Amino acid sequence: MKKLLLCLALLLGFVGLASAQTLSPLGVWTNSEKKATFEIYQCGNGKKLCGKIVSLTTPNDPKTGKPKTDSQNPNPKLRTRPRLGLVFMESFEYDEDNKWDDGKIYDPETGKTYSCYMKMLNANTMEVKGYIGISMIGRSQTWTRVK
Repeated sequence: MKKLLLCLALLLGFVGLASAQTLSPLGVWTNSEKKATFEIYQCGNGKKLCGKIVSLTTPNDPKTGKPKTDSQNPNPKLRTRPRLGLVFMESFEYDEDNKWDDGKIYDPETGKTYSCYMKMLNANTMEVKGYIGISMIGRSQTWTRVK
Protein backbone atom coordinates (compact mmCIF):
# COMPACT_ATOMS: atom_id res chain seq x y z
CA MET A 1 0.00 0.00 0.00
CA LYS A 2 2.86 2.37 0.83
CA LYS A 3 4.45 1.69 -2.56
CA LEU A 4 1.17 2.45 -4.31
CA LEU A 5 0.82 5.75 -2.43
CA LEU A 6 4.44 6.65 -3.20
CA CYS A 7 3.94 5.92 -6.91
CA LEU A 8 0.76 7.97 -6.93
CA ALA A 9 2.49 10.90 -5.19
CA LEU A 10 5.39 10.77 -7.68
CA LEU A 11 2.99 10.63 -10.61
CA LEU A 12 1.06 13.64 -9.32
CA GLY A 13 4.34 15.48 -8.79
CA PHE A 14 5.40 14.88 -12.40
CA VAL A 15 1.99 15.96 -13.66
CA GLY A 16 2.31 19.13 -11.57
CA LEU A 17 5.73 19.91 -13.05
CA ALA A 18 4.47 19.31 -16.58
CA SER A 19 1.47 21.54 -16.08
CA ALA A 20 3.57 24.39 -14.66
CA GLN A 21 4.32 25.35 -18.26
CA THR A 22 1.05 24.48 -19.97
CA LEU A 23 0.73 27.58 -22.14
CA SER A 24 2.97 27.47 -25.18
CA PRO A 25 3.58 30.21 -27.75
CA LEU A 26 4.45 27.63 -30.43
CA GLY A 27 2.18 28.08 -33.43
CA VAL A 28 0.87 30.79 -35.74
CA TRP A 29 -0.12 34.25 -34.47
CA THR A 30 -1.31 37.63 -35.70
CA ASN A 31 -1.11 41.05 -34.08
CA SER A 32 -3.97 43.50 -33.58
CA GLU A 33 -3.24 45.20 -36.92
CA LYS A 34 -3.56 41.85 -38.72
CA LYS A 35 -0.99 42.91 -41.35
CA ALA A 36 0.75 39.53 -41.14
CA THR A 37 0.85 36.14 -39.49
CA PHE A 38 3.89 34.90 -37.60
CA GLU A 39 5.04 31.42 -36.71
CA ILE A 40 6.74 30.88 -33.37
CA TYR A 41 8.91 27.74 -33.50
CA GLN A 42 11.74 26.01 -31.65
CA CYS A 43 15.28 26.94 -32.66
CA GLY A 44 18.76 26.80 -31.14
CA ASN A 45 18.80 23.02 -30.64
CA GLY A 46 15.19 23.17 -29.44
CA LYS A 47 16.04 25.19 -26.33
CA LYS A 48 15.02 28.60 -27.67
CA LEU A 49 12.14 30.09 -29.62
CA CYS A 50 12.25 32.11 -32.83
CA GLY A 51 9.62 33.68 -35.06
CA LYS A 52 9.21 34.22 -38.79
CA ILE A 53 6.71 35.95 -41.04
CA VAL A 54 4.53 33.33 -42.75
CA SER A 55 2.00 35.54 -44.53
CA LEU A 56 1.39 39.20 -45.30
CA THR A 57 -2.03 40.77 -45.83
CA THR A 58 -0.44 42.91 -48.56
CA PRO A 59 2.48 40.78 -49.79
CA ASN A 60 3.42 43.05 -52.68
CA ASP A 61 4.77 46.59 -52.62
CA PRO A 62 1.98 48.91 -53.87
CA LYS A 63 4.50 51.04 -55.81
CA THR A 64 6.35 48.28 -57.65
CA GLY A 65 3.88 45.38 -57.55
CA LYS A 66 6.78 43.12 -56.51
CA PRO A 67 6.99 41.14 -53.24
CA LYS A 68 7.86 43.29 -50.22
CA THR A 69 11.49 43.23 -49.17
CA ASP A 70 13.45 44.18 -46.06
CA SER A 71 14.05 47.62 -47.61
CA GLN A 72 14.59 49.45 -44.30
CA ASN A 73 17.34 47.13 -43.06
CA PRO A 74 20.38 49.08 -41.83
CA ASN A 75 22.59 46.60 -43.72
CA PRO A 76 22.32 47.48 -47.43
CA LYS A 77 23.18 43.87 -48.39
CA LEU A 78 19.98 42.63 -46.67
CA ARG A 79 17.55 45.14 -48.19
CA THR A 80 16.58 42.89 -51.08
CA ARG A 81 15.70 39.83 -49.00
CA PRO A 82 11.96 39.02 -48.98
CA ARG A 83 9.85 39.87 -45.94
CA LEU A 84 7.87 36.68 -46.39
CA GLY A 85 9.74 33.99 -44.48
CA LEU A 86 11.89 36.57 -42.66
CA VAL A 87 13.08 35.44 -39.23
CA PHE A 88 12.37 38.53 -37.15
CA MET A 89 12.34 37.08 -33.61
CA GLU A 90 15.30 35.21 -32.13
CA SER A 91 16.78 33.68 -28.99
CA PHE A 92 13.81 33.60 -26.61
CA GLU A 93 14.39 31.46 -23.53
CA TYR A 94 11.79 30.26 -21.07
CA ASP A 95 11.93 32.35 -17.91
CA GLU A 96 8.97 31.45 -15.70
CA ASP A 97 5.21 31.90 -15.42
CA ASN A 98 4.63 31.33 -19.16
CA LYS A 99 7.14 34.06 -20.09
CA TRP A 100 9.90 33.79 -22.68
CA ASP A 101 12.57 36.47 -22.30
CA ASP A 102 16.00 37.63 -23.49
CA GLY A 103 14.89 37.64 -27.12
CA LYS A 104 15.30 40.11 -29.94
CA ILE A 105 12.60 41.37 -32.28
CA TYR A 106 13.28 43.09 -35.58
CA ASP A 107 10.77 45.51 -37.12
CA PRO A 108 11.11 45.30 -40.92
CA GLU A 109 9.00 48.45 -41.35
CA THR A 110 11.60 50.58 -39.53
CA GLY A 111 14.75 48.46 -39.71
CA LYS A 112 15.16 48.59 -35.92
CA THR A 113 15.86 45.75 -33.50
CA TYR A 114 14.67 45.68 -29.90
CA SER A 115 15.01 43.50 -26.82
CA CYS A 116 11.79 41.57 -26.38
CA TYR A 117 9.79 39.17 -24.25
CA MET A 118 6.66 37.11 -24.90
CA LYS A 119 4.18 36.31 -22.13
CA MET A 120 1.23 34.00 -22.57
CA LEU A 121 -1.94 35.57 -21.16
CA ASN A 122 -4.05 32.51 -21.97
CA ALA A 123 -3.96 29.70 -24.53
CA ASN A 124 -4.85 32.02 -27.44
CA THR A 125 -3.51 35.42 -26.38
CA MET A 126 0.05 36.58 -25.83
CA GLU A 127 1.69 39.88 -24.88
CA VAL A 128 4.76 40.74 -26.98
CA LYS A 129 6.83 43.65 -25.71
CA GLY A 130 9.76 45.27 -27.48
CA TYR A 131 11.97 47.66 -25.54
CA ILE A 132 15.33 49.38 -25.35
CA GLY A 133 17.18 49.06 -22.06
CA ILE A 134 14.62 48.08 -19.44
CA SER A 135 11.35 46.31 -20.13
CA MET A 136 9.30 48.88 -18.22
CA ILE A 137 9.76 51.27 -21.12
CA GLY A 138 8.72 49.95 -24.48
CA ARG A 139 5.79 49.02 -26.66
CA SER A 140 3.47 46.06 -26.10
CA GLN A 141 1.20 44.31 -28.54
CA THR A 142 -1.38 41.64 -27.92
CA TRP A 143 -1.12 38.77 -30.37
CA THR A 144 -3.90 36.29 -31.05
CA ARG A 145 -3.40 32.68 -32.05
CA VAL A 146 -4.50 31.86 -35.60
CA LYS A 147 -6.53 28.66 -35.83
